[in-house]
Amino acid sequence: MIELAANSYGKSAIRLVKLTRLADRHVLRDLTVGIALEGDFEAAYVEGDNANVVATDTMKNTVYAFARDRLDGPIERFGLALARHFVEFAQVEQATVRIREHGWAPVPTAGGPAPDAFLRTGDLTRVAVVTVSRADVTIEAGIEDLTVMKTTRSGFTGFPRDRYTTLPEVEDRLMATRLAAIWRYARHADAGGTSAEDGGAGLDFDAEFGGVRDVLLEVLASHDSPSVQSSIWQIGRAILAARPAVDEIRMTLPNLHHWLVDLSPFGLDNDREIFIPTTEPHGLIEGTVRRSDLKP
Repeated sequence: MIELAANSYGKSAIRLVKLTRLADRHVLRDLTVGIALEGDFEAAYVEGDNANVVATDTMKNTVYAFARDRLDGPIERFGLALARHFVEFAQVEQATVRIREHGWAPVPTAGGPAPDAFLRTGDLTRVAVVTVSRADVTIEAGIEDLTVMKTTRSGFTGFPRDRYTTLPEVEDRLMATRLAAIWRYARHADAGGTSAEDGGAGLDFDAEFGGVRDVLLEVLASHDSPSVQSSIWQIGRAILAARPAVDEIRMTLPNLHHWLVDLSPFGLDNDREIFIPTTEPHGLIEGTVRRSDLKP
């Protein structure tokens, strides 16, 4: 017996720039959007019958049309509007919208920020993932491409050794990573009536994003790290303690190694001053920190 198992389809990498011309300045939004649908599409796979298939080109056009009037706030709300639209199709059981927002800032000038010239910012990418089904709404937000480094108070000791272990133990090292973090908002929030179940009607997504980002950076800068695993736990625990609207946070921290250069052949010492930065191969550490009273 052969049958079609889990499947989905959609449109990826929909690029969108929106320019809003205000009286005194311009506002620039730059997004990459992805749409994925699940539902009654078996006939398209098994029988070649496209009667239920919403064309991916239609998805792309819908993103552009919705951006005209509905991209006027946080990307979470834009994603929610799109996902709810696609679930209105009878054959669609679940729609997932993934959005990455690329930052632009006004060019600084002697007279202040330029009203109509922009500089691409590369400090991080803001992310939103909104999933709407007929029974549920899940709103996630996050950060990608956040490259950070601790130049002290990070070490790695006490790990097991065997015949293949050459890594020396170190109590004070450089720890660098290109961090990604995705957090899920509570379906039934316990603070201020905020909830993702109703589309986050009472939730200030911009304030929540800024709050999570600030806690993450504060703990990253201030904590002592015996391992990247410990850093994930300390950061995640602090975010959940500070942001009641967040139910869980998933983090990925590739360990971008910086190896101390041996200068002894040149008659020179190297007291943790000169390093070789590497990106591959790298350690890859991932972890989820969540409230223990929630179901997975």
